[in-house]
Parts: sequence; structure tokens; C-alpha cells
Amino acid sequence: MADDQDFYDVLGLQKDASDADIKKAYRQLSKKYHPDINKAPDAEAKFKKINEAYETLSDPQQRATYDQYGKAGMDGAFQGGGNPFGGGGYGQAGGDFGGGFGDFGDIFSQFFGGGGSRANSATAPRQGADLQYRMDLKFEEAIFGKETDISYNREANCHTCNGSGAKPGTQPITCPKCHGTGFMEVEQQSPLGRIRTRVNCDRCGGKGKIVENPCPTCHGTGKEKQSHQVKVTIPAGIEDGQQMRLEGQGEAGENGGPYGDLYIVFRVAPSDKFERDGAEIFVTIPISFPQAALGDELEVDTVHGPVKLKVPAGTQSGTKFRLKGKGAPRLHSKTNGDETVTVNVVTPKRLNDKQKNALKDFVIASGDKIDPQKGDFFSRFKEKFQ
Repeated sequence: MADDQDFYDVLGLQKDASDADIKKAYRQLSKKYHPDINKAPDAEAKFKKINEAYETLSDPQQRATYDQYGKAGMDGAFQGGGNPFGGGGYGQAGGDFGGGFGDFGDIFSQFFGGGGSRANSATAPRQGADLQYRMDLKFEEAIFGKETDISYNREANCHTCNGSGAKPGTQPITCPKCHGTGFMEVEQQSPLGRIRTRVNCDRCGGKGKIVENPCPTCHGTGKEKQSHQVKVTIPAGIEDGQQMRLEGQGEAGENGGPYGDLYIVFRVAPSDKFERDGAEIFVTIPISFPQAALGDELEVDTVHGPVKLKVPAGTQSGTKFRLKGKGAPRLHSKTNGDETVTVNVVTPKRLNDKQKNALKDFVIASGDKIDPQKGDFFSRFKEKFQ
């Protein structure tokens, strides 16, 4: 970016851009070009130019001067007494070391703290903290979904003062020391000259207001712990480990900001009958040798109830059959997955004489020759010694 580049061009804006447009463009570009994130050789220079443009255009008075006279009218506007960084991006705002980025805490508050300049960040509305709630579900509940009520404790706006912190009938007053800004400017002498920094006001703690008559319920904090209940509609097809967000069901915000969100994390119990992979259901059933050889019609369990399954003659152990649409519902969809049925041919461990003779006849009819073994290893071992 050239030193003489127009500040609006730096932020990719038109001259009629609103304050919100300027703030949004700044946040996006500062994330993109911050030297800790972007390792390109020119990233730091671009980052400084973006800071310089934002510091000018976000201040109504400086923006008006810039719009009327251009950058020539800004000479000295970014230089504090004795500040060796002059008009650069790290020494802007009247010698405030960092030009709105005095330390890494300020950097990340710019990135993630709701935007705004340091001058109003302490008193700006901020969204409340998010909460997490773990919900245990039975296997069938996750398949078909359900409605339920949950209760939990959260920090809410005080019901007595509606979050103001002041006793009913009174109001907080504007801090007389910082005049409601929430910060003070402090000058210090350093080997590099006099440096001016901004710190939280020691009178109001950075809030910009003072509660002279505290609320008897919250004692001036504006917050209280409350038991909160909310109805939850669990969608059919939810899976273990998934979560859903309930907007505005977290904790109360600051300075009139909105409530945070509630994230419900689901833990689904396994089934003693089915295996599940997403919308696909798997089940294994035993069948006998005659059923596999001659074929049969079986009753098979699905999550939707029992269904008939035709096993053709000559079915081999391990054969899989697919039951279309008999799996779990696909999340946020009107369709179901499939159920895969695996059949295992079970060999009987004990045969009566009639069964043995029938199998011998089968061997003879097949033209095979076998050497039948009596019992298991231990039976044969015992028989040998007798």
C-alpha cells in the first residue's frame, strides 16, 4: 500500500460509508493482515496502514477533516509529543502507544470483543457468556427425537432492577471522572519521550457509570443467579456428540448487551440390538443350516418395528441384506437411511441321533466322504483313556 493511498481505498469503502461499514471493513482487514497471522513480507506495512485509516475514519472529527482537506489536513493529527513512531500504525492516536493496539489484549479485543475503538469498548454492549448443557438420550430417543424441558442455573439480569444495578426508583449516574467513557488518559515520561496511554477509570472501574444506591437484590452488580427452564425440541436422527444451539439462553450480557447462547451436547446410549453409523442401522441375526440351504422368510427387528425378510436358498454365512428406508431418520430431512442385516449360519453344537442320521444321508446324497468326529476335544481325550 502506497503511503499516499486514500484511506477509503485502504479499507475498500466508498466515501459515504457508514460507521458500521467502516468498523466491519476494519475488523476483516485487520484479521487478514495482522503480522502474527499473516507472514507475508508486506503484511505489517498493510496492517499499519489499515490502523491509520481506521483511526482517522472512525473518529467523526478526524474524518470530517480528512474529507475536507485530505491527508494534508491530518499532519500532526497522529503524532504525540515525543512519540518516536509518529504517524505510523503503531504510534497513532496522539501518542497512544499502539494506536488502539497498546497490547495484545487490545488487539484481540478488537478482533473478538465486538469491535469498536478503545474509547468505547469498556462501555459498549457485550453479549453474555455461552453455556453448555449435556443431555443423555436413550438410543430410541435419538432416533425419533422428543420434546423435553431442561432446567439449569444461569447469570441473569436482576429481576428487581432489570440489570441496572440501581435501587428501584433510582438510576446509575455518569462517572464524573471519566465522563462516561470508562477510561482515563495517563501520560508517562519514558526514555523515548512522553507516552500517553489509556487505562480503565479507577472511579467507575471502566463501566462509565456509578451506582450510588445499589439494588438490594444484586447489590449493584445488575446480575443474579437464577434457575432457568427452557423447552427443547430434539430433532429426529441426532447423534452421539452432536450439539444444538439455543440462541439467547446463555448468561446475561454487559451494558445492555444480549444474552449468550446455550449449547446442548448430546450423549446417546448404545443399543443392545442395533449398531448405528449416521442414518445407517446394522443388525446381525443367526440362521440355521436348513434355513440357509433351503431358504426361509424371517421376521427381523428394525428401529421402526419388525419386518419380513426373505432369505433365498443357498444363502452363505455373512451375507448382507439391505432394507431400504428402515434406518434412522436423516437429521433435518424427511428421509431415512437403510438397515443392513447380516445373517450368520449357526452350526449346532449337539445333535440327536435322528439329526445325525439325517446329516449322514445328506452326505451320501451329496457324494461326499467325511470322517465324523465324536464330541469335542475333551470328549475325545476322555474316550481315548477309557
